[in-house]
Amino acid sequence: MFSLLKPSNLLAAAFGAALLATAMPATAGSRDKIFFQGVAGEWNGPGEIVAGKYKGTKFNCKLTGVPEEKNTGITLDGYCRVGVFKQPMKAVIKAAGRSYKGQFLDGAEGKGLDIVSGNVSGQKMVVGISRQRLNGAMIARLQGENTMTVTISVKVEDQMIPVIGMNLNRETEEIAVGSIK
Repeated sequence: MFSLLKPSNLLAAAFGAALLATAMPATAGSRDKIFFQGVAGEWNGPGEIVAGKYKGTKFNCKLTGVPEEKNTGITLDGYCRVGVFKQPMKAVIKAAGRSYKGQFLDGAEGKGLDIVSGNVSGQKMVVGISRQRLNGAMIARLQGENTMTVTISVKVEDQMIPVIGMNLNRETEEIAVGSIK
């Protein structure tokens, strides 16, 4: 099963994980849009593949999230870097009834992943992901306004095995504060 997790697919999953942390089920209505606006912006940080053939591979992602203006959802665009290799990343997530649907890169029919479900409870989101015979989940936790941890797990037989971990930080502009005499 882990042989399906090529580095480019894992980067797509990692990118997707970051993106999925921003999605909520459509049942919350305006709370969804508030959540998307709250997590939109510039994010970056390290990640690591923690299981499988590529265990120990470290990467770094830089992503920009833009909430949908008319619908509930978000688009995240940017890249992830492994050493000197830079992989473009793009994901779109939109409300679909009481859940969310979307894709990373060009979806499961191409080189990416499909988002097949989603649920949020408080500061935690769990999302179903799928690619051919590979099924899994992403759990994203917001920890304060500027930190997000992400874990991607794949289903092997009857167990969910964590394969990717990420720590993302919001890029914030520093503002000089002082007084004039």
